[in-house]
Amino acid sequence: MRPYLDKTAPGVWKAITAYSAVVAQEAERRGLSQQESEFIKVRASQLNGCAFCLDLHSREARSSGITPQKLDVLPAWRESTLYTEREKAVLAIAEATTRMPLTEESRADLEGSRAVLGDDAFAAAEWVAVTINAFNRVSILSEHPVRPRDADGVRL
Repeated sequence: MRPYLDKTAPGVWKAITAYSAVVAQEAERRGLSQQESEFIKVRASQLNGCAFCLDLHSREARSSGITPQKLDVLPAWRESTLYTEREKAVLAIAEATTRMPLTEESRADLEGSRAVLGDDAFAAAEWVAVTINAFNRVSILSEHPVRPRDADGVRL
């Protein structure tokens, strides 16, 4: 079993958690909704294969009001008409900031997202994406387990 990074360096964990709180406050201040932030977190976690963060943020996404259908279809969001223009913009940001390096396609996606969101919400969305990517790496490297839950989200 690998050591949990958050447990082996609690000061660093405390700092990244505080940084994440600042990013969340700034995102809200700049006009990014909680749902939009959760879309970013879930999509980046899907791309990174972070089971722990997917479990956490899928629950938080539902709590924020994102429908189960939108979460179910999320891997194919580009092929669906379920998502609003703003939702598509934040999902494109999630993908571009997770799949590095930037390609011409991802640069075009980012410019399109910026046009939809405006500079403030666009920058906030990029910070949310950068932050969840960091947390994904911590959880993947630590091999944080996903504990079974019942239909109401209560741990079994």
